Amino acid sequence: MRPLQAVSPGAKVALGISFFVVFFAVWAAATLSGYVPKTFLADPLTMFKSGADLLLHQGFLYDIGMTVWRVLGGFVIAAVLAIPLGVLMGAYKPIEAFFEPFVSFARYLPASAFIPLLILWAGIGESQKLAVIFIGSFFQLVLMIAVSVGNTRRDLVEAAYTLGAKDRGVVTRVLLPSAAPEVAETLRMVLGWAWTYVIVAELIGASSGIGHMITDSQALMATDQIIFGIIVIGAIGLVTDYAFKSFNRWLFPWARLS
Repeated sequence: MRPLQAVSPGAKVALGISFFVVFFAVWAAATLSGYVPKTFLADPLTMFKSGADLLLHQGFLYDIGMTVWRVLGGFVIAAVLAIPLGVLMGAYKPIEAFFEPFVSFARYLPASAFIPLLILWAGIGESQKLAVIFIGSFFQLVLMIAVSVGNTRRDLVEAAYTLGAKDRGVVTRVLLPSAAPEVAETLRMVLGWAWTYVIVAELIGASSGIGHMITDSQALMATDQIIFGIIVIGAIGLVTDYAFKSFNRWLFPWARLS
């Protein structure tokens, strides 16, 4: 190993899989040996059996689908509104000066703190859960996108003006292409945060979803089902993250030149 030296794709996959093998081996050794009581931590075999039962007989696939729909719904609404506002803030400093104090203030407010108000305003239906995800994602996206656009190299902007570009052309032909790869990475990261918010939203007043299943399992002290729900979230997130990353590399090939 050397600092910042890349590894081959095959070695990268092997190392990533090795960690999971070691993790499950330690988990199995601690639980199957009786060192950790099953009341507090189920062993991997019991967890997978309970997971199969949840999927095949208890309608957990529907819960997964509802959670995925809530995450995507709230996140897409936040992204559709945050991207243009973030671009405007990054491109035009008066707009940034107007919005940034409030956005910086709001992004530190935990989305979970709004749940009591959202229940009063929107009830315990889907609107409340989408609103929690929106609040948790929107302000983070706006500020991060504004920073990405504002960090565009000034020499590129000056070169565009020298070649006769107008303000609108600088935004659409210089700022957006330059910031687009970083904006896409911002969307990828905040999507991961949205999963945290949806589970918090589903822990209160939900009749479906992964968070609802985890809450019910906690009441029954079914740690095997709780762990399976957590692993399902991680697996969906891992697949989504790699898909997002691959799509970004295909969509913005010029980002790899740097």
